Amino acid sequence: MIGVFDSGHGGLTVLHALTQRMPREAFIYLGDHGNAPYGPRPEEEIYALTLAAVERLFAEGCLLVLIACNTASAIALRRLQQDWLPQAAPERRVLGVFVPMVEALAGVSWRDGTRVPGKVAPDGMVAVFATQRTTHSGAYPFEVGLRAPHMRVVSQACPHLVNAIEAGESEAVLRELVSGYVAAMLAQTEGRAPDAAVLGCTHYPLVAPLFAEALPKGVQLLDQPAIVADSLADYLTRHERFAVQQGEAGHRRFLTSGDPARVSEFASRFFGAELRFEKA
Repeated sequence: MIGVFDSGHGGLTVLHALTQRMPREAFIYLGDHGNAPYGPRPEEEIYALTLAAVERLFAEGCLLVLIACNTASAIALRRLQQDWLPQAAPERRVLGVFVPMVEALAGVSWRDGTRVPGKVAPDGMVAVFATQRTTHSGAYPFEVGLRAPHMRVVSQACPHLVNAIEAGESEAVLRELVSGYVAAMLAQTEGRAPDAAVLGCTHYPLVAPLFAEALPKGVQLLDQPAIVADSLADYLTRHERFAVQQGEAGHRRFLTSGDPARVSEFASRFFGAELRFEKA
């Protein structure tokens, strides 16, 4: 099975896109709801929690784990891949949602630096709406800048948005929050509209219509779950040993570090179908 990890519910938006794109693949989802949200946590704590989740999914038999959390992916992925994985589990792989988005923005392959179809002109401007920790890490501007130095990346933190979504706040409350983040982003650009916007947290697709409503007309809102799903499908084509075996086709499991009953009740909003979580 392919492991999919997120700090909470948000990664279910990615998992839904994965199951739509690759219905035969087998997935096990782990939500660290007991420690969510990750955004305000120190980097070392995020790394430790992410490592523990990857180890848990490896213990379930996963050969490949996708970190479906932008914060964990931006903070922990490179360190896991370079420092931990070669010694701990060299035959297994850890991927993240961060890399496909950098490739989509920069138009350059993370793997070998070759040109790939990008979503934005290489001299354009893109706004990244993300958690405080992802924003403060500077990961998006740094990695995109390495590959597309003439592209401007404007990062906008969205404090309280994950908590508001998880708490099921009203649309009016969510609209007010989103409008404030968009206004703050436009203040950074002195009113210039970006060419595209990235919702750099897997919770944010649930309020994508509110971002589309608040952003100036003509701004392209990139669909992170769909971009990640296409990227993973391409990866499995190139690395068939991580793809589903015949006897596991279409199998799904859902684990949580939180309260399974409470998590199951709320999770259907993110996945679009009724789910039943087990205690991790």
